[in-house]
Parts: sequence; structure tokens; C-alpha cells
Amino acid sequence: MRDILEKLSKGEISVDEAERSLKIGIVENVTNVARLDIGRVIRRGVPEIVFAEGKSNEDLIQISRRMLEKNGRVLISRVDEHQLKILKENLSACEIEQPPHAALALIRRKGSTNTKSGGRVGIITAGTVDLAAAEESAMIAKEMGCEAFLEVDAGVAGLHRLVEPLTNLMRKDIDVLVVAAGREGALPTVVAGLVDVPIVALPTSSGYGYGGHGRAALMAMLQACSLGLAVVNIDSGIAAGVVAAQIANRVSRARNRT
Repeated sequence: MRDILEKLSKGEISVDEAERSLKIGIVENVTNVARLDIGRVIRRGVPEIVFAEGKSNEDLIQISRRMLEKNGRVLISRVDEHQLKILKENLSACEIEQPPHAALALIRRKGSTNTKSGGRVGIITAGTVDLAAAEESAMIAKEMGCEAFLEVDAGVAGLHRLVEPLTNLMRKDIDVLVVAAGREGALPTVVAGLVDVPIVALPTSSGYGYGGHGRAALMAMLQACSLGLAVVNIDSGIAAGVVAAQIANRVSRARNRT
């Protein structure tokens, strides 16, 4: 990356050529246990996210340190309480942020910041039980530069509850809306029939019995009759947040050009 920037400063390459070179990506090898896509945030606007589940404490610490060294921050998904305790002990000089319900952590060097894009992402949940996935979406959207607005507990069991939170989000002129729901997964279909922004439907694993653990919600969302609705996998709050943030960031760039 430094070579590219030096060539740009000397006038040896154009800005467009420098951008193309940076977007090719930089892969960082960590002691033969991981190949980190350090350049992903430049190439795609999506930060590298470390999947903690199944990793040894030593590998997780080494990978996190390398990411912090290169990018100043690291997102760690599916992190349990023991792993989080180990990370806090070994990265005590860093700041660690974790949503109240999600198994996701943001570790950053003190003073590290990310650039605001102007994108606006709305997130609404059918129930409180859907908060873990929704908080993942909110955190990744913020890491991608967006504002994220979260409204909770507006499911179809009491349809009148939807009016106020949905109105609040639309008044914020959101660019895209993530709708999280479990059980029968009806909320995204209802919302998609009411608003004029793209919907990212997020099925969650709440629910039990036949079609439980998110299966009925996923199938219902895939079968939704309302248009303008896309679906991610069960409990894939990060995936929903990335899609939403990419949409919002493109909308923001177009808004700023006018």
C-alpha cells in the first residue's frame, strides 16, 4: 500500500490507477493459521471480521493483534464470554465494545475512528428475542460508516405496535431497512408492503416445534408476496448489516453528488 501511495505522490500513477491497485487487496498471513483480507475494507467497504467460534485462544489473540496493527480495529463474531475475557486480558491497551445481546465484539486502538459515510440504516425487530441478530446488523452498519437506528418489539402479534416505530424510522429518511423476525417470520412481508425503501429480511432462530429454530421464518420470508425484499440466512445479522450498509452507502454517495 505504501508503494502505491508513494507512486501516486510522485505522479507516476493516476488516482484511478492507485484506487484499482488498492482494491486488488492485501492478504496478511498470520503464522500459517489465517490469511487476513486486510484490504477488504478498501476494496469493498466491508471490514474483515474474525470468526471466533472454534479458534484457540492463542490463534484468536494473534489474529486480533495483527488486525489491530494493520487497521487499528477488529470485529470478532461468535465470541463467547471466556474468549472475550482472554482478549480483554491480552489486549488491555485497547477499547472493547460489545452490544448487550450479541456475541460480537469491536476491539480498537484508543483514538481509532472510522469515516462517516452519510448512509442511514433502519433496523426493526419483531420481538426482544431478535435483538442479538439486530445488534449485529447495527454494529456492522456503523463500522461501515452508516448511522444505524434500532426499533424493537413491533411484531405482528399486536400489529398496532408497528405504527410508531416504523413511523420513527421513516422520519429519519432511512435508505434501507433491516427487519428481524423469528417464529412465522411475518413482519418483513408486512413492512415491505408499507414502505418505499429496500428491505433486508433477517430470520432469527426464535420459535420452537415444527418449523422452529428459524426454519419457518426463513421459508416464509423467501415466499413473501411483497416485492422489494431480500433475505439472508437465519441469525445472519452481520450479513444483513453488510447488505444494508452497502445499499445505504451507495445512496449516500449519489445524494452527495446532487
